[in-house]
Amino acid sequence: MTATGIRLHAPAPGWSLDADIVVVGSGVAGLTAALRCEAAGLKTVVVTKARLDDGSTRWAQGGIAAALGEGDTPEQHLDDTLVAGVGLCDEEAVRILVTEGPDAVRRLIETGAHFDTGPEGVIELTREGGHHRRRIAHAGGDATGAEISRALVEAVRARGIPTVENALVLDLLTDADGRTAGVSLHVMGEGQHDGVGAVHAPAVVLATGGMGQVFSATTNPSVSTGDGVALALRAGAEVSDLEFVQFHPTVLFLGVDAEGQQPLVSEAVRGEGAHLVDADGVRFMVGRHELAELAPRDIVAKGITRRMQEHGADHMYLDGRHFGADMWENRFPTILAACRAHGIDPVTEPIPVAPAAHYASGGVRTDPHGRTTVPGLYACGEVACTGVHGANRLASNSLLEGLVYAERIAADITARHAAGDLHASVPAPVAQPETPTHPLLPPEARFAIQRVMTEGAGVLRSADSLSEAAARLARIHAEAAGALADDGKTAEPGVDTWETTNLLCVARVLVAAALRREETRGCHWREDHADRDDAAWRRHIVVRLNPDRTLAAHTTQTYDFPPTTRPTLQEQ
Repeated sequence: MTATGIRLHAPAPGWSLDADIVVVGSGVAGLTAALRCEAAGLKTVVVTKARLDDGSTRWAQGGIAAALGEGDTPEQHLDDTLVAGVGLCDEEAVRILVTEGPDAVRRLIETGAHFDTGPEGVIELTREGGHHRRRIAHAGGDATGAEISRALVEAVRARGIPTVENALVLDLLTDADGRTAGVSLHVMGEGQHDGVGAVHAPAVVLATGGMGQVFSATTNPSVSTGDGVALALRAGAEVSDLEFVQFHPTVLFLGVDAEGQQPLVSEAVRGEGAHLVDADGVRFMVGRHELAELAPRDIVAKGITRRMQEHGADHMYLDGRHFGADMWENRFPTILAACRAHGIDPVTEPIPVAPAAHYASGGVRTDPHGRTTVPGLYACGEVACTGVHGANRLASNSLLEGLVYAERIAADITARHAAGDLHASVPAPVAQPETPTHPLLPPEARFAIQRVMTEGAGVLRSADSLSEAAARLARIHAEAAGALADDGKTAEPGVDTWETTNLLCVARVLVAAALRREETRGCHWREDHADRDDAAWRRHIVVRLNPDRTLAAHTTQTYDFPPTTRPTLQEQ
């Protein structure tokens, strides 16, 4: 691992906390890791960008996948996951997920999460795209994420775990040997802590969620600006598979000019029997795949996009009128309310839908214990690339991945702490530069970046569109870098400029990887390379940031994940 020396320009920390571990993020992954570490006696601090219950987890509608039903097995869950990942899943990572998943869900229930049950108290299970069995546990009909978030937040508060809310993490702090020494952060607004500060700790867990806001239209909340991936890149960590961004097939269509977070229409609606139709009422997914509307998400998104192209339309429809009012009100109350808030009644009319950016299958590269290529830095949840998802995430595997790998991270940190592998005392971080070394972008550049990404790196991609996107992003970067080099000027440090700078960082990596991968696989769709090419591309693209802010990318020799640490002499 080589440190880049690149840091976001920010005032010097005015306050600090010491801990054994700092967890950045408050979704299912972050809070699970925090609870397990605190239970093991480690001094744990949680940092979150908004309120404790305001992360991406609470927006998850469909549910959490695990082999809990009669006749279902982890092996069947593994098979469905490998198929969805189109040859790029790390089988060891998937096997960990599906075998440890059922017990992890049971522990989540013990923590206080309540899933929907039938008359005899057995958990109700539904199906979603890519699953051959009913294995999706849900809560509140279509409010699974909200229930999981509620249970975990209550548990964190009951345990009295220190939290720093409304705090944007800035950069990883490292000691003189390049090992993790905590994070710098900025608290937005007044409270116990205010302004730029630091949490010093020998272990940092990134659980910052996704980067959907890099596109104009997304299902992600406004906080999903790729902060964790950008922080890891600046710290010298490797990221992998960032070209595989899943576009959810059925997002409520609010118009061609709609921007920001869009309402999701859960895959579970199709799992319960809703049909995708065009304006003439024709079910266009029938015959395209054996599972029709329940095919993996990349196939459904492509099917919708192709039909839109054929008809010159900007959206298709999801028809669930045959459900009746009772089913909509009891099984999908959240979706029903969202549709009606926008003047659409699913009980009496089809729902207009179109694909929108949803989930990043790639991220900060980790091993089976959540370790990144930077000593002491861990990652889990959507910010991480564990190898579970490959080229396309299987529906409802995300909550399970966050849960399982957060527990594995906590176990690893606990074991290393007990063995003395982590510092006995908080390491002293290297001082941060007082003058800007990395240009900050003005807030208005955010919208330019989103337009570039939507136009050039969205559902449909080609060498031409990606090259144009790369050139436009390079110009945005060059303008800011030029101003810094010429007269030392950069945008004023602040939340908007830090977020925009992070978005540009992850956008550049995504486009570079997408341009490099000359094939169509999973949710990466190249119009100029329409076929899957296992001989050349059944492998991973790994990217890191150079000290001069250029990108270094290489392609692995096989589809296996390389280790994140160099082997010891005993292992060689």
